[in-house]
Amino acid sequence: MTNTFVCIDLETTGLQPKTDKIIEIGVIRVDEGVVTGEWESLVNPERKLEERIVELTGIRDEQLAGAKKISELFPDLLTFLGERPLLGHSVNFDFAFLKRAAAGEKLSFERQGIDTLKIARKYLQDLESRSLGALCKYYGIPHKAHRALDDARATTALYRKLVDEFYEKEAAEGEKNLFVPKQLHHPIKRDGPITIPQKEQLYKLLDRHKLVVDYEIESLTRSEATKKIHQLLAEYRQ
Repeated sequence: MTNTFVCIDLETTGLQPKTDKIIEIGVIRVDEGVVTGEWESLVNPERKLEERIVELTGIRDEQLAGAKKISELFPDLLTFLGERPLLGHSVNFDFAFLKRAAAGEKLSFERQGIDTLKIARKYLQDLESRSLGALCKYYGIPHKAHRALDDARATTALYRKLVDEFYEKEAAEGEKNLFVPKQLHHPIKRDGPITIPQKEQLYKLLDRHKLVVDYEIESLTRSEATKKIHQLLAEYRQ
């Protein structure tokens, strides 16, 4: 078990670290069991939000327009995190987004982590759901869902509940002990810049349908360009 960690939660434009972007970061820093700091920021994803994300988080495009880009936030964020292990509910999701964002800035981001979802899945199998919201309701933890800092606060409180209830049982697991930080993994295949054929296809689609977009085609990666092309083809297919 560790009493020193950073509990992190992200809000994002979607569920795919390769193509979606971070829009909010919330972190609770805990040293020797004591909360020693909180860090939060909105993040400008340089794209418009889908309505489902607005409805889910309450975050709107106009709020993000004046926010810093992830590249501008990383130095302060990394300083706040230090080398502490990450705590999260499905922590590898947040790690994957941060590792990809770091890679985009040519930075290394390797961490160990503890996953409250894995602990809950092992010991609370009788619950209908082991989502963060459901577990907070089960334990009576105050929780405002889908805002990063509130989710991080709730996850920190959940971790303490799980430690109190299950740590002694789990300690017998040795190296498999889920309360001990484990190395997090998210392989990244370097994504190259948009190709010339992709540029040509995108410009043709925009011209054909008289569209104006809020992103710069020249700055897209290959995978981002593929996603944009597929979206346009699906929306405007005759």
